[in-house]
Amino acid sequence: MAEPRWLTDEQQRSWRAYVTGTARFVEALDRAHDQGIPLALGEYHLLVQLSDRADRTVRMSDLAEGLVLSRSRLTHTVDRMEKRGLVVREPVPGDRRGVNCVMTDAGWEALVESAPLHVAAVRRLMVDVLDDDELTMLGHAMAKVAQEAKTPAE
Repeated sequence: MAEPRWLTDEQQRSWRAYVTGTARFVEALDRAHDQGIPLALGEYHLLVQLSDRADRTVRMSDLAEGLVLSRSRLTHTVDRMEKRGLVVREPVPGDRRGVNCVMTDAGWEALVESAPLHVAAVRRLMVDVLDDDELTMLGHAMAKVAQEAKTPAE
């Protein structure tokens, strides 16, 4: 086994700041959703994925990948949302095994109602805390991390 490539002191500080900052950010954003935004954070992200499509429809397997959720976790979330009338599941035309998740008009209305509150929380917790260059750098850095993490290890 190869000797581990230990982090330098600066790398360790940066890594720990990232882990703590990410956890606190997600916790605070989740709390904002719990305290007045009509949709839970996961529900909001799911509806955003659907709203990006002209027909507000995404295949369940693609939705799970886009949300970085297991299929069973997505199924539980969609079950809850379906009971509230926010989404419906429909068969994929021409594919007996495929299932689409479709945003309903009620889902669209909930997203429209939630979006200004969600954006205000994101702005308060991140966008207004960082300067423009820091936010741009964070976006670029996390896009690289997301791409690397998506690629299977060899």
